[in-house]
Amino acid sequence: MAKRDYYEILEVSRTASVGEIKKAYRRLAIKYHPDRNPDDPHAEERFKELAEAYDVLSDPDKRARYDRYGHAGTNGGGFYSMEDIFEQFGDIFSGTGFEHFFGGGSGRSARKRKGSNLHIKIELTLEEIATGITKKIKVKKDVTCPACHGSGARNKNAVSTCPNCRGSGYVREVRSTFLGHMQTTVLCTQCHGSGEIITEKCPKCHGEGVTKGEEIIKIEIPAGVEHNMQLSMRGYGNAGPHNGQPGDLLITIKEKKHQFFRREGIHVIYDLHLNFADAVLGATVEVPTLTGKAKIKIEPGTPAGKVLRLRGKGLPSVHRYETGDQLVIVNIWTPEKLSREEKDVLKKMRDLPNFNPPKSHAARANKGFFDKLENLFK
Repeated sequence: MAKRDYYEILEVSRTASVGEIKKAYRRLAIKYHPDRNPDDPHAEERFKELAEAYDVLSDPDKRARYDRYGHAGTNGGGFYSMEDIFEQFGDIFSGTGFEHFFGGGSGRSARKRKGSNLHIKIELTLEEIATGITKKIKVKKDVTCPACHGSGARNKNAVSTCPNCRGSGYVREVRSTFLGHMQTTVLCTQCHGSGEIITEKCPKCHGEGVTKGEEIIKIEIPAGVEHNMQLSMRGYGNAGPHNGQPGDLLITIKEKKHQFFRREGIHVIYDLHLNFADAVLGATVEVPTLTGKAKIKIEPGTPAGKVLRLRGKGLPSVHRYETGDQLVIVNIWTPEKLSREEKDVLKKMRDLPNFNPPKSHAARANKGFFDKLENLFK
């Protein structure tokens, strides 16, 4: 099923500010919270859909890519569990009175650090861009420690509940404000939000819960991507310390220079070099395309600079709404070296009437030149 527009999901305009997007997400997340809609089987999916839309539109970089490339710019978002949503977005509900509804307050679960994002570059040919491709890439990254399974402790007995926050990861403190004394919930400084204290660290990862490793990742690249376009894969970045949420994999597309073609958006351009006789007399010639070869007809008297169009032989839009064309630009090949016989033939042609432009044509060309010159110095 096709994904809905993120702006439509959050019921905001495409020019909405960050504050308006945050406010809309708060309102709709409260409205569609599964605990508030126990009889609605679709409430949880709607709730996850809201989180995905907010994740993209609240981040300036992700939003810019989405505005330009649609869902393909973010690889369609990622998988969002209820736990991910409460952990990643729960803080925006502080002060609304619904903290307990979104994992807030004293009852919220211990907080774990998220892994960092991983950045890679992938080079693609125009042929690969035309069809889309699946790449399997081996990346070096932080992986969950195999010795302690991410806990960071030597064994299960080397972990104790944090005495400061009693395992919640948060503590309450009272602050003085102009409105008086206010009680708030803050991250525990002793366990840094994990809710646990490691008494004896894992010797392999030194208590971090992650080690250096490698992983082969399957990357689905949609057709029509562009040079420097960035795709993202949620949860495929570096592993989070102590079994925290992994970061994202950010993929930057690099387009390889092609032997024959130049790219202009969804169109590809090919320079066809014709000999003078074929341009004058007409011919059928074969040209390369991104998917093979095609024959095109050269009409008699075809001038240099004429553009011939092969419809549908370009690149698909990344939105898959349209496909570009291949534009064939006619060039007349001018030889640098000639035999005596060839020179004699050309000398005879030089004075023939049909091989010289009419005076009216020359006059129009001269007028056009002087008009441009006059405009240049106005």
